Amino acid sequence: MTDWKVAIQEDMLPGPKLEDRFLQAADLGLQGIEFWSEHLPGQAAEIERLSGRGAVAASSINNGRRSRFLDPDPEERARAMAELVEAVELAGRIGADGVVYVPHFFDPLLPDLSPYKTAIQLERALLRAQLERLAEAADRAQVQLWVEPVNREETHLLNRLGQAIAVIDPPAHKRLGIVADLFHMAQEEPDIPAAILDNRAHIGHVHLADSNRKLPGQGSTAFGPVLEALIEIDYGGWLALECGEPGQNQPRAGQYSADLPDCLSSTFG
Repeated sequence: MTDWKVAIQEDMLPGPKLEDRFLQAADLGLQGIEFWSEHLPGQAAEIERLSGRGAVAASSINNGRRSRFLDPDPEERARAMAELVEAVELAGRIGADGVVYVPHFFDPLLPDLSPYKTAIQLERALLRAQLERLAEAADRAQVQLWVEPVNREETHLLNRLGQAIAVIDPPAHKRLGIVADLFHMAQEEPDIPAAILDNRAHIGHVHLADSNRKLPGQGSTAFGPVLEALIEIDYGGWLALECGEPGQNQPRAGQYSADLPDCLSSTFG
């Protein structure tokens, strides 16, 4: 396991304090913690102080479900952009490698203007324009911004790795990449290892969860071939555990901590 950089989302650790979570991650043999951007402004100073405690660092920031980037209301879009730019800036401050960002959840909010453009075409054009600005912010902060495709039950827009790449390329900025989330890929990609190999140049972050969003080894995903594919593409980024109900896992955190030693041993041993 020591060859992999494995992180865990903050709410999957029992806590209750940040210092406790750093120590708990270290005790589990983890190297990083993925934090939620919504709480980050109030945590940043403490994370800076604790970073490196037990050889555990801030791996990444997850923007979660906040304001809507593809809303017809310009004030809502501006709020979403400001939130994400703040997360990018704070990621740079605390030494995180990058920020995870799902552009849109659920159904379209923009109108269908056919034959000019469909709602999805409008969304993708707007998203590309936003990404140009966001890439500049990421460049200033010296962090990456990773677009995450999610399954069709959670969004109509970007479900597969190739669809996410089509949005970030162009603008093809060095700070832009994609997330390979194994839970979503189990639903959307016919062959997870093949999808990793086919999209190798753009994968900057990996989310770990089994097919049922439980810990690796508690569902039907074959992790051996997935790790072999990541080795083949020479992946050197983080593998962050994102299970259960992301951002709302505190009630189950004690059970995760109890189950993780066997999970990590069987997955990476």
